Amino acid sequence: MGILDGKNIVVTGVLTDASLAYAVARVARAEGASIVLTGAGRGLSLTRRTARKLDLDGDTDVLELDVTVPDHLVSAREALAERWDRVDGVVHAIAYGPPATLGEDFMGAGWDDVAVAVHVSAYSLKALADAFLPMMGRGGSFVGLDFDNRQAWPAYNWMGVAKSALQSVSRYLAKELGPQGIRCNLVAAGPVRTMAAKSIPGFAKFEDVWDERAPLGWDIADPDPVARACVALLSDFFPATTGEIVHVDGGFHAVGA
Repeated sequence: MGILDGKNIVVTGVLTDASLAYAVARVARAEGASIVLTGAGRGLSLTRRTARKLDLDGDTDVLELDVTVPDHLVSAREALAERWDRVDGVVHAIAYGPPATLGEDFMGAGWDDVAVAVHVSAYSLKALADAFLPMMGRGGSFVGLDFDNRQAWPAYNWMGVAKSALQSVSRYLAKELGPQGIRCNLVAAGPVRTMAAKSIPGFAKFEDVWDERAPLGWDIADPDPVARACVALLSDFFPATTGEIVHVDGGFHAVGA
């Protein structure tokens, strides 16, 4: 038996099999969950192709969901209701910032670009709650992928601000949804070499130091520790944990230079 036997899990943010979200979906299936993926825009066809690698049944297991389009929140829920009678967990693996929000010029980004980053990367967690809470009833789990932002990072800039906003949204959702038995937690992952990571200018700076400084070491090519932590939080193994940020980074966050 797996720790997600009988659970229905929605996983957002899967583009290719190199994404952290794909690793979460793969481990969740191995632990017994039924999985539906979501995709959006030009990436939707990529998500559908990647779904086949999870031995899913084709397009019916991939829903179109652009979190910035209110109608998609309704249509995704309605499509899911035709397949499942409930949702037990949702994985938030959605983040995007226009090029101006990343790089070396923090002061160069205007509000229009920053607003996109905050909307897609932070407010979207609340949007997913809007979409899927009606199918959760009493009990369930939201788990989001995060990057620790207690300090400023090279080149991460406004995406770091957006991730800090995501952390705050998660805490407020935990407060709001707790009376319904619904948990909301984040996993602050160490750097993993994904498509999203490659789009971050200066990402190699993280790669160069992380394994050296992390007490447990860190393999930037291995998404499994992050995926397993997400699956544990989706399960019933953390029934009284909400509003938490679980660091899966080899212990990097706990040590100084």
